Amino acid sequence: MRTRVKICGVTRPEDAAAAVELGADAIGLVFCDASPRAVDMKEARAIVAAVPAFVSVVGLFVDPKPGQVEVAVEGLHLDTLQFHGNEAPELCRHYERRYVKAVPMGGGADPSEYVAAYPDASGFLFDSHRVGERGGRGESFDHDTIPGGVRGLTVAGGLSAENVAEVVRKVRPFAVDVSSGVESEPGIKDRERIARFLAEVERGDET
Repeated sequence: MRTRVKICGVTRPEDAAAAVELGADAIGLVFCDASPRAVDMKEARAIVAAVPAFVSVVGLFVDPKPGQVEVAVEGLHLDTLQFHGNEAPELCRHYERRYVKAVPMGGGADPSEYVAAYPDASGFLFDSHRVGERGGRGESFDHDTIPGGVRGLTVAGGLSAENVAEVVRKVRPFAVDVSSGVESEPGIKDRERIARFLAEVERGDET
């Protein structure tokens, strides 16, 4: 099975267009003010307009404020929601959209118990952050600690063209999620780095 690729933290329409042209399966928009990759609704609309049909647009939230998710869902027609905070299962399912829950692998939480607490999630993203942190730090973690049999298993955290092929070979995830690993600076994606990353994912699939 081919590993899907999500390019997260996109802040410019031209970066979204380049990622799609090069073969990305999904584009991630960050709605968290503390992130250098955060976008407002005007910026998000311009990015979404650059994404054609059959490429997913994912909205990333961290303990969203009341009404924040609804505004983004209605205004952008997001395909999938991604929650990176301490959101309860009831909140995640409240929006009646497919959602991915980030699993903190930085210590403190049992990943199997964490996954079991969200039975209706469409997927789980394993990242290096600790419980209560927002993730997106560009740090890796011990992939041997990922439990088996996880639906929609997505690996994030410290991925780049230098290591993603090995991660794909070792974990065989459904998808990988990259942000800082394909940037020239925070929030600015680099076309050449995206191309190299995608090529390395494909190489990992083939070996």
